[in-house]
Amino acid sequence: MKQVIHRRLGLNVFHFCLIFLIAFSTTLSAQEGDVAAGKALFNANCASCHKLDKKMTGPALRNVESRLADDEGLDKAWIYAWIKNSAGMVKSGDAYANKIYKEYNGTAMTAFPQLADADIDNILAYTAAEAPAPPVGTPGQAVAANPSGDTSSNGLILGALALLFALLAGALFLVNKTLRRFADEKGVVLADKQKNTPIWKAFVENQFLVLVTAILFLLASGYFVYGFFMQVGVNQGYEPVQEIHYSHRIHAGDNEIDCKYCHSSARVSKTSGIPSLNVCMNCHKTIAEVAPETQSEGMAEYGVDYNSEIKKLYKAVGWDDAEQNYTGETSPVKWTRIHNLPDFAYFNHSQHVSVAGVECQTCHGPVEEMEVMYQYAPLTMGWCINCHRETNVNVKDNEYYTKIHEQLSKKYGVEELTAAQMGGLECGKCHY
Repeated sequence: MKQVIHRRLGLNVFHFCLIFLIAFSTTLSAQEGDVAAGKALFNANCASCHKLDKKMTGPALRNVESRLADDEGLDKAWIYAWIKNSAGMVKSGDAYANKIYKEYNGTAMTAFPQLADADIDNILAYTAAEAPAPPVGTPGQAVAANPSGDTSSNGLILGALALLFALLAGALFLVNKTLRRFADEKGVVLADKQKNTPIWKAFVENQFLVLVTAILFLLASGYFVYGFFMQVGVNQGYEPVQEIHYSHRIHAGDNEIDCKYCHSSARVSKTSGIPSLNVCMNCHKTIAEVAPETQSEGMAEYGVDYNSEIKKLYKAVGWDDAEQNYTGETSPVKWTRIHNLPDFAYFNHSQHVSVAGVECQTCHGPVEEMEVMYQYAPLTMGWCINCHRETNVNVKDNEYYTKIHEQLSKKYGVEELTAAQMGGLECGKCHY
């Protein structure tokens, strides 16, 4: 009897332990991974080909674990195997692996054998996180040509000057009236000619005053005419609104993209060139939207919906972001040129950038801070000449300059030569 009782008691304990272990193991397998760690792993390994909520080079990965389980009946072990060796899964004849491989035109997924199961759990936890709410803003606003300018300041200045002139005219009228009343009270008799002659007639009859006024008028006219013609073709501060908004502040500033990555011809050509839209698509084929905080900043500070501008780029190049392919339907972008020299002036970018080592910011200003690109320098002849007079030529380790540097240094009695001393002021250097 005791043996039966002990045997039943032992079976009950065994069943309890078995149930406990099963429940415990199930709890462990269902335990969520570290979302923060998963985000870091996703950005480092997956983000170049995958987005969470849209198809890119590979499929969207939001809730991928639950979707595969519900739609395809695939468990987490299949995901482990696929991530660590997708090519092997395809070669083995796995049905879903081959389906994905064919759907994405035979694009093989990079294998990640270095990722542990725990790392993949963290990534899956990140993909299962709830999507953030879109940033609040008012799309469709355009950037002003001068976002930092105050358009009402000129009107206020003109209004203040008009008021001052009116007060001055009124004061002169009151002074004249007071003096005449004072003369009447004192019995001072004004000559009829002085009293009744109009001011303009008195002015005309005074030849000296007419001569001085004419000279002053001619000098003032010459000054203003000279100033007007000297500004012809000088577009300093020119800040047009482009058909597609491009933020140099984000690209050259925040992301530290080298100017010559987009304007590559500046190294070898006379002009820096307008970058092809294909250069834009090198990055924006995978970057279809900006970070929410950047989008919010753009809407609040500049009135720009950056995501809408990226869609304009896609339309121009004929890129179908949903299907991740080119449609062939393109449309040209009508960029407005900002920096433009007259035809009789010659300027070679490669000579200044590659040979002289001049930084882009020297002529174009702090481009990395510009939300809207504008002409920073006047680009006048005097401005160029001053630069040639003040800038020393870098002749170190440059055999081309060795002999001429020795001769000119002896001629001018200096150790370092400026561009002007090496012929940088000769007319034929810049003019045809």
